[in-house]
Amino acid sequence: MKQIEQNLKGSGLRIGIVQSRFNTEVCEGLLGACRTQLLEQGVREDDITLATVPGALEISLALLHMAESEKFDALIALGAVIRGDTYHFEVVSNESARCVNEVQLACGVPIANAILTTDTDEQAIERMNIKGGDAALVAIEMANLLRDLA
Repeated sequence: MKQIEQNLKGSGLRIGIVQSRFNTEVCEGLLGACRTQLLEQGVREDDITLATVPGALEISLALLHMAESEKFDALIALGAVIRGDTYHFEVVSNESARCVNEVQLACGVPIANAILTTDTDEQAIERMNIKGGDAALVAIEMANLLRDLA
């Protein structure tokens, strides 16, 4: 049986990131951790493109345009949806996740989803560094896997 091994080498990969500007502190933390991990895995700074959008619901449209451009091997979605007092949390959480996945499946470009959905600001702050770094690793691994499967 042929088995494709995990490959976390980022050298030569072109990565696009879409980051929400809403919940700025958390989103900046996600971005910092993500960028650090991408560079540690060998992705060149010049091969990382960042686009920012107002909030989590706008992330998928920017991802779609990036995916359709065929300029990127993988994409990363960064955002934070923190529960408030209204039903809006559920709508934004569910729709942002659904739309990110739809873009990935429609375009065939892997997208690491690091749109945090938490009950509190404290939970988001606790998770931002781990989830930001994890998103970078997921993007690299999936880009390499798809190359190996081609």
